[in-house]
Amino acid sequence: MALTVRDVDRFEATRPRLEAIAYRLLGSASEAEDAVQETFLRWQAADIEHIEVPEAWLTKVLTNLCLNQLTSARARRETYVGQWLPEPLLAGDPMLGPADTVEQRESVSYAVLALLERLSPNERAVYVLREAFDYPHRDIAEILDITEAASQQIFHRAKKHVAAGKARSEVDEAAARRIIDEFLAAATSGRTEPLVRLLTQDAVSVGDGGGKVPARAKAYEGALAVAKFLRGLFKPTPAKRKLLGGSPAVYATSANGEPALVVVLDGRVVGVMCLEVTDQGIAGVRNQINPDKLERATRQWAATDHGEPLIRAF
Repeated sequence: MALTVRDVDRFEATRPRLEAIAYRLLGSASEAEDAVQETFLRWQAADIEHIEVPEAWLTKVLTNLCLNQLTSARARRETYVGQWLPEPLLAGDPMLGPADTVEQRESVSYAVLALLERLSPNERAVYVLREAFDYPHRDIAEILDITEAASQQIFHRAKKHVAAGKARSEVDEAAARRIIDEFLAAATSGRTEPLVRLLTQDAVSVGDGGGKVPARAKAYEGALAVAKFLRGLFKPTPAKRKLLGGSPAVYATSANGEPALVVVLDGRVVGVMCLEVTDQGIAGVRNQINPDKLERATRQWAATDHGEPLIRAF
């Protein structure tokens, strides 16, 4: 049956929320878009007149599509080249979804998305639906075909796992910019000491090149190791300029709600560095340089005003 204009409008009204759910479940904007498009095709083929609550029906279809995707994604990530990191979303991207509460903002942070990778698909779905979108356990149970008691138990277990690995603190825009400025000054100083002072003792740096761009297969661990890596990373060399095809510009922004540096060359985002900030210092430096995961960031960058670069690097 062909969709009416009203049917299409009803779906489009839910698309932003569906995309935000799918992104948190999958950690990939492109896969989230595909899941939402498949949900639309299911909507198109459904007997819509007999769907009592369209929003609930669409959420259930989308969530189960994502659960299937997560199962296959786990197998793919076992053969992924190097470290796997989520696809970053720059400030203002509608796929970031609701940001009214601390829980909603944290649920889309790079730090928490990385922790969600450790959960089972069902744990991840319950956590996202409850923590980020405030679905009652009654509704989550219906979406996942489990009991309400099971939903509560799964949520408690998932939240405990995430809390155990979470060290992030919220920072306002002014504080984020100050952190970026201090970090960049330290990183470009040519010395490790200023960086060590900004990092926590157990700081970690992870890079995702996806086999497309050189990135270390193992994380750098500890303040000194991370500081030495960053000192070398920000040191300009002819080899880096040759690899990148020029001298990129570095901008301050936020990505996934965290302070971030965006590296841009000829209008193309070639890197996003997210900083996990805690009361004790910077606990995590996560670098996304896989070009396949920067296409949306490039489109978002082109559509926004980003001011002057902080530096031209490498």
